[in-house]
Amino acid sequence: MAALVATDHARSTTMPAARVPSFSSAEVLVVEDDHGFAQILRRRLVEEGFGVQVVGDGEAALELMARARFDVVILDLLLPGVDGFEVCRRLRQERRWVPVVMVTALGGIDDRMHAFELGADDYLVKPFVLQELVARLYVVLRHRHRPGDAFLTAGDLRLDVMSRRAFRGTVALDLTPREFDLLELLVRHADIVVTRQTILIALWGRGAVVSKNVVDQYVAHLRKKVDRPFGRCDLETVYGVGWRLRNPEAR
Repeated sequence: MAALVATDHARSTTMPAARVPSFSSAEVLVVEDDHGFAQILRRRLVEEGFGVQVVGDGEAALELMARARFDVVILDLLLPGVDGFEVCRRLRQERRWVPVVMVTALGGIDDRMHAFELGADDYLVKPFVLQELVARLYVVLRHRHRPGDAFLTAGDLRLDVMSRRAFRGTVALDLTPREFDLLELLVRHADIVVTRQTILIALWGRGAVVSKNVVDQYVAHLRKKVDRPFGRCDLETVYGVGWRLRNPEAR
């Protein structure tokens, strides 16, 4: 089995009249021929709140994607029959733009460049830390632009993703770009604990040099703008793990 390390102020305004649907878990397709490795991925992603389906070869993946919608695909390259490169090539040739995160033992620069030329959105070399994969999924999901993703909500918190505006009820929130990114990440995973490492990778990228308490500072800023002016305590600290945005409507 492939090795894997487990390891401001607010101003009053009117919210746009567009319908604001509740966020539902993203659907992930895992294409991996190593059954044990695939089940490790499945369990971790389910814990994170994703819906997950697993297939073991490229042909089965293409057949399934022809009749079912997925929000992101985790695609191994070394598959029996139709390999990951060919799966990605056919998807893009058919103008299907589902995000593709390739996971593989092939770490050469030529393999990486070929994957991106074919239209892959990200490329992760085994062995890797599961939390890094999760963070990268958050990133590619955050950058997708389907009409159904235009608005997100958690209780009376509402985000217009396309215009990058946030509201508490009918009150507009004055957020910096990174504060908006953090709030979007938390809203997309309302009632799920988001770890410090996930936030660091998703917002700053792997290997970024930032101070140890930068996430704590941004969470504190967000509380001052999103919770305290409204007498709320929805952004909870889960000590030793991370943070969770409570969704009152889900309780």
